Amino acid sequence: MNEALPSDFFVHLAADCPDAIVYADAGGRIRYWNAAATRIFGFAKQEALGQRLDLIIPQRLRARHWEGYDKVMGGAGSRYAEGALLAVPAAHKDGRQISIEFTILPWRNADGALVGIAAFLRDATARFEEMRTLRRELAALKGGAGAGY
Repeated sequence: MNEALPSDFFVHLAADCPDAIVYADAGGRIRYWNAAATRIFGFAKQEALGQRLDLIIPQRLRARHWEGYDKVMGGAGSRYAEGALLAVPAAHKDGRQISIEFTILPWRNADGALVGIAAFLRDATARFEEMRTLRRELAALKGGAGAGY
């Protein structure tokens, strides 16, 4: 069966994707922000569009982020492999830190020049916290293993 896709397929796919989709131009300004991005980061679409990515990058990580972003936008290769799953802290509107996992898609114009980056992000905070708790418990068990002998 070879049915054509509905005309709004890709618009619907991006807008209603359960993962956040955020597109930033070469200058790091947010140009696309879907509903999942609002759910994950707390900023309404109207608040995010036109803002720099600093909106969701914790203050302490901004200098390192922009150093890498600007190098890649300037033509240097990314240090991450295509399709690599990245995990970093991010900032929520209410001020708390969350943990996100994401992949990126470099966006090129018709001439092949890099003009922005789309990111596909998900909130991994709960899983990150579970892993941290398990690591602490394991370390405590290992630390106390020889205590009774």
